[in-house]
Amino acid sequence: MPHLIDSDEIDRLFREGFEHTAWRLECRRSYQVDYESETYQRFLRGEEPARDPNRPWLVNMRKQTGAGKRVERVRLIDDPPTTYQRYGLTGVPAAVEAGEDVRYLRRSQAEQLDLVMDDVWLFDSRYAAVFHYDGDEPIGLELVEDPVRVLRYCQVRDAAWHYAVPYRQFVAEVPSAV
Repeated sequence: MPHLIDSDEIDRLFREGFEHTAWRLECRRSYQVDYESETYQRFLRGEEPARDPNRPWLVNMRKQTGAGKRVERVRLIDDPPTTYQRYGLTGVPAAVEAGEDVRYLRRSQAEQLDLVMDDVWLFDSRYAAVFHYDGDEPIGLELVEDPVRVLRYCQVRDAAWHYAVPYRQFVAEVPSAV
């Protein structure tokens, strides 16, 4: 089992751990995230999920992108999207408003491209933080500084970013999330 960093180190990565870019690949069909429980239940009932625009993540993203840093992510999506993936679409406007650039790539296309299917954050093309899970629940991040592994994630980023569709274009192509 790799050494996993703790939540304080994870928070530090997003406050001060990158100078220019943070890039994320989200590959899973669903996630188990505690803070989403009530909004997810609202979504399942067909109600608009209540989103907190002052959630710490969004506040920090506004700060980071306001300082000129780029925060980007590519989400793999199934065809048709899973319930959780449709739910995830409802939170993207707040992320975009906070300065993130969120894009979508169909899973079938990612498979054709033979992309590494790890959930990962890539920071300044210098190091990666690879998620580890127990089922759908995240158990921690492995900090990767090995240049060979980091280079592979850079290649994945470049291919995924090239083929991914910006959120606004993608959401116009899928049925309503709610």
